Amino acid sequence: MLEKLVLELLKKGKRLEKRGFLDYREIKVENNVIPRAEGSSRVKIGNTEVIAGIKLELSEPFKDEKESGVLIVNAEFAPIAHATFEPGPPSEEAIELARLVDRLIRSSKTINFEKLKISDELVYGVFIDIHVINHDGNLLDASALAALNALNNCKIPKYEDGKLIRNEIIGKLEIKHKPLYCTIACFEDKFLVDLNQYEENVVDSKIAIGLKEDNTICAIQLLSGKIDYDKIEKILEIAEEKTKYLRNFVF
Repeated sequence: MLEKLVLELLKKGKRLEKRGFLDYREIKVENNVIPRAEGSSRVKIGNTEVIAGIKLELSEPFKDEKESGVLIVNAEFAPIAHATFEPGPPSEEAIELARLVDRLIRSSKTINFEKLKISDELVYGVFIDIHVINHDGNLLDASALAALNALNNCKIPKYEDGKLIRNEIIGKLEIKHKPLYCTIACFEDKFLVDLNQYEENVVDSKIAIGLKEDNTICAIQLLSGKIDYDKIEKILEIAEEKTKYLRNFVF
């Protein structure tokens, strides 16, 4: 019933929350929310809420990247977050969310991985866990913002005698870039950002654009539907404007 109302409003050029098509809902960010994590951040975009936590662990380097640290991203959808989320192993949607955040960080070379080498056989591994606490649309933008804030505040524990001394900090994780996603939807001849869960079900298509601070594209993913070629230029223009706006919430 509500989806039908949302559809009717969109056709009239209106949104359920009475905001513009290119306006985000209220954004709130709180960093260092998990005391035992090396870095963490809670992000709320409207009613959507995501927490990203980071643990640094001792890891073996990948065989083809002996000089670099390791990055692993996981995502969990709490059953309390949405009626469609179920307990058990990560769903396809959770795996996809983790993969897209991983690609954004890895492709943009956000982290100076060379600084995470301990020896030829040992490096720091950066493990990012994304927890969806409440789902009301636009999980990807919120998750990327939470992950970047957690990385930006991540501390490196001391390595000594084969183990990590977590109460002794040797510095902060070196962040080279600040990439973010902007998810853009097409509906008829209109463009929208920051969709709520009902809008996500009625738009024609969605595409996620990941940009660094210099507007270099580091990730792009068609999430649903198809995008006409003549809309790409406008989509990129919107993504540049909105990722610049979202970067105001990285600190």
